[in-house]
Amino acid sequence: MRDHRKLRAFELADALVLEVYKATKDFPREELYGLVSQLRRAAVSVPTNIVEGAARNTKKEYLQFLGIAFASLRETGYLLDLSSRLGFLEQAAAARLLEAQAETARVLAALI
Repeated sequence: MRDHRKLRAFELADALVLEVYKATKDFPREELYGLVSQLRRAAVSVPTNIVEGAARNTKKEYLQFLGIAFASLRETGYLLDLSSRLGFLEQAAAARLLEAQAETARVLAALI
């Protein structure tokens, strides 16, 4: 069995989740069950799928879950960009989060 904690992609994805939660706590209240919920779920899906994939027995299953993680990561990137364009994230915060998302994507793509 693979140890997800030894994967750089997992470390980056986990750190991104923490930053997304911090960034979304100040979003407008009316977005709590909309954009905040969707963004948090997409972000959490990334490390969660890496963990689940690492626990699978076959390489095919492992790669399938890494692919799902990658798709969720792309969704996270879009939602961060949308949040910025809607004015819910300051430009500097959005740039920092989008760079973390892009770095995570590069590492995860290399792992796949």
